Amino acid sequence: MDLYLWKGALPNKTLFWGFLINQGILSNEFMVRLVDIQTLTGAALHCGEIENKTIEYGFGSDLMSDVLTLEDKTPLLITGLSNIQVIRTAEMADLSAILIVRNKQVTKEMVELAKENDIVLMSTSLSLFKVCGILYKHGLKSIF
Repeated sequence: MDLYLWKGALPNKTLFWGFLINQGILSNEFMVRLVDIQTLTGAALHCGEIENKTIEYGFGSDLMSDVLTLEDKTPLLITGLSNIQVIRTAEMADLSAILIVRNKQVTKEMVELAKENDIVLMSTSLSLFKVCGILYKHGLKSIF
């Protein structure tokens, strides 16, 4: 049974998942599929393979200097910035996926650099705040 669909069908998901984790029935190492992130946010996929990829953490920021301070975690980068520096920062921080918010345009140069570095690049019309809330609600963990 697909845990994501099962989780979505429960009336009080948070309490139920907490109970299962506390009882040792489920691990708290829950991962969210990138294909589900695309569906939940209505995101357009610009490049990268999302079918069999999962991610555990999310990080929302428009400050690329904050992204460079992340240690030992490789989150989905959720940002309102749409320039080549976002891809370069993701490359330096060893991130595998970026979600651009607020209907910002993704350039050809961004797509080419993301492809070269095997980085998934998606974009959505939703705000940073809304995307973070939706993904947190569906199991994506916060770094801090």
